[in-house]
Amino acid sequence: MTEPRRKQDKTILVVDDEPRIIEAVAMNLELEGYQVSGTSNGYEALKKLTEELPELVILDVMMPEMDGFETLKKIREVSTVPVIMLTVKGEEIDKVKGLDLGADDYVTKPFSPKELVSRVKAVLRRVEMPSPVPKSEIHVDDNLSIDFSRYKVIVKGKEVHLRPTEYRLLYHLVSNAGRVLTHETLLRKVWGYEYRDEDHYLWLYITYLRQKIEEDPKHPKYILGERGIGYRFKEFGKE
Repeated sequence: MTEPRRKQDKTILVVDDEPRIIEAVAMNLELEGYQVSGTSNGYEALKKLTEELPELVILDVMMPEMDGFETLKKIREVSTVPVIMLTVKGEEIDKVKGLDLGADDYVTKPFSPKELVSRVKAVLRRVEMPSPVPKSEIHVDDNLSIDFSRYKVIVKGKEVHLRPTEYRLLYHLVSNAGRVLTHETLLRKVWGYEYRDEDHYLWLYITYLRQKIEEDPKHPKYILGERGIGYRFKEFGKE
């Protein structure tokens, strides 16, 4: 006899204008012990976000009145809750747009229930997992200092804000300064084992980081790429 799934203390908000999608997603998540709340439009989703405080939002892109991208923009104005986008489009530009607006992941329709549950678990695990931190501030050079223990990155004397994923990526690069970390290694460490083949995530967040810490993002001096292999952070004290 199999043991029943342990009830989770986590609520997941599913936003989709197709009731059958909400029902199918809810059924599979509830089988894993999650509590599920559903709604069919972005306006109601924003209301539920403030009332129910879900731990994660699954958000469809193609919705009437206010689409998923616009809903995500408004979510990010008030919350850092993890968001997984659902889209029927497979074009890279739509995936990048969602990630650029602050989505944590996306799943393309049609999807298997197992895949979505796996992504939900991976995103929640990533959010909950604290990164180990060095004990002292790292002085890279006169323009860049990083204090992982206080979650601070200082560029030319000014603090810059990093998203949690950008922070984790920078942590692993800096912790291995001078060493090349392969694409797969970085994806596993930052996003999780399920993402080891999702190279576009890595490329996009490397771009974000360079825009925030590099003087000239197109000619980086801190985060250096090794074509076809991976990335490395420059050794401290070396140009």
